[in-house]
Formats: sequence, structure tokens, C-alpha cells
Amino acid sequence: MTATKRLGFIDKVKAHLELLDPVTWISAFPCLAGGVMASGAMHSSVHDYLLLFALFVIWGPLGIGFSQSVNDYFDLELDKVNEPTRPIPSGRLTEKEAIWNWSIVLITAIFVGAWIGIYIGGQRGLIFTTCLFIALIFGYIYSAPPLKLKKNILFSAPAVGLCYGFVTYLSANALFSEIRPEVIGLAGLNFFMAVALIIMNDFKSEDGDAKGGMKSLTVMIGSRNTFLVAFIIIDLVFAVFALLAWIWDFQILVYIILVSLAVNVFIQIPIYRDPKTGASFMQNAVDDGFGNAIGKSEVQEHNAFLRFQVVNNILFLINQFTAAAMIGLKYL
Repeated sequence: MTATKRLGFIDKVKAHLELLDPVTWISAFPCLAGGVMASGAMHSSVHDYLLLFALFVIWGPLGIGFSQSVNDYFDLELDKVNEPTRPIPSGRLTEKEAIWNWSIVLITAIFVGAWIGIYIGGQRGLIFTTCLFIALIFGYIYSAPPLKLKKNILFSAPAVGLCYGFVTYLSANALFSEIRPEVIGLAGLNFFMAVALIIMNDFKSEDGDAKGGMKSLTVMIGSRNTFLVAFIIIDLVFAVFALLAWIWDFQILVYIILVSLAVNVFIQIPIYRDPKTGASFMQNAVDDGFGNAIGKSEVQEHNAFLRFQVVNNILFLINQFTAAAMIGLKYL
């Protein structure tokens, strides 16, 4: 408490901003951009650019920021072990200040989301608002007792996939057009991709999870088997993606996706064989190229996941944006 009182105004604002974890906001942006592109209905006008800006704000600083703030508040004891430098365990913010933080962000998100839904109107407005409210509800129960979905990976990973990969895609599409049938497929692929990535992201907090009784997949089945489960999900995502592209008659995209799958498997094999040091030839990409964006880790298994993530995310984004652009052109 004493340390908190000594903080100046600027430092206090920085602590509140850190509680919202800005680096995580970008995680929803690819789905938002893909949903807008696939609509084929956004125009190059001030009006549509303002709507696009509002979309990114409501899902980034407000939506994801809310979930991150709530997570830090309810994970105080766990963060004392895993991340003691975070604003609350470090004493830069009190628990009461943290409540004010996520409460204000939540209220703002509800009002802005409701206004956008009313402004769009009709079925599209209802879809947009419903998607946002679903994400806000899951953002709370993910971390808050009594449900605290994050305690068990069987609930936490689907919750993350739903909020970061599925409803974001649908809401972005609904902002500018009726829901395109192909967008439901892309949203589903992003759901499962997010599930796989969150499974592996738990490597970084394995020790704290074990001590805190959190049932992450790593704690339950070990790092090597966790990689195997995640890799199977990811490879199936790419395989289904190729099938959908073939059904949509995007023939060139089919071949690009299959090549991407082959590259992914090439990176997965050494990581599965050695979960600690596998694919170490990719480490420079993490240290020099993408470290600031995706983070760095002292946990060897998590570091291996980051090396894989550099390749996988780039490949998936390229294919996703290509598909979204082709769908959007179809509906122009």
C-alpha cells in the first residue's frame, strides 16, 4: 500500500494501462480484419473508417482489456509466483483500484457496443451486440469464481477460442454486411486455432499452475503430449481449411494452404522430439524479429512454442487474409 501511495499520477496511469495488457489487444485484430474483408461491403469513406476504428477499440482496449484486467485481479495469488512484476502483486495498484479499472472498461464497452448495435440495426445489429456481450461474459467467468473456467483447460481453451476467434469474426462481418456463409467456416477455423495456441501458451505458467491447482494440459499430461495434441489440432485446421477452399473453388489457395501445412509439420517434428530445444534454428526470429510482439520466455518449452508460433501465425494469417479477400471480392 505504501509503495502504491508513492506513485505519481503518470506512473499510476501507466499501471492502469499495463493492467489492460495492451500487447494482447492485437490478438483479436486479424479476425476483425478478416471479417471486414470478407464482407466485401466496406467503402473507402470517413464513415466506414470510423466504424472500423470503433470496431478495433471495442474489441481491443475495451473487450480484451477488460478480460485481462479481470484476470489480473482474480489471479493475484498466482501472479505472485508467475508474474510478480504485474501492477497488483508489485503494489503499484491496489485491489480496489483494479476493480475500478475493469468496471469502468466494462461499462464503456457495454454502452459503446449497444450504441453500435442500435446504429447498425436489424439482425446485423443484434448479431454484433450479442457477440460482444458473449465475449464480455466469458471474459469475466474465465477468471472469476465460482466458475473460473481457466482452472481447467477443457473449459478455458474453448472459451478463449470462442471469444478471440469466433465471435470476433462474426461481429466484424456483421458490422458491414449480412453474415457470409464462408465467414462461419473461417470463424470456426480461428476457434480451433486459438484453442491449440492457448494450450501451448500455458507452458509459461506450468509451475504456478501446478502449485495453484490449475489443470492446464501441460500439468495433466506433460509438455511432449501437450505439443502433440496442439499440433494435431493445428494440422487438422489447415487440412479442413484446404478442403473448404476447394469447396469454395479457390483452387490456388488450396495449394498454398497445403504447402503451409507441410512447412508447419517440418517445424513441428523437431519440437515434438525435443520440447525444450527443438527448432532452435528459429530462435533468432524470436529474439531479433518478433520478440517484442509475441514475447520471450525463460521456460524452455514455452520458448519452443514461441519459435513455432512465428512460423504458424504468419502462414495462417497469409492464408486467412487471402481467403477473406477472395470471399469479399465474390460479394462485391
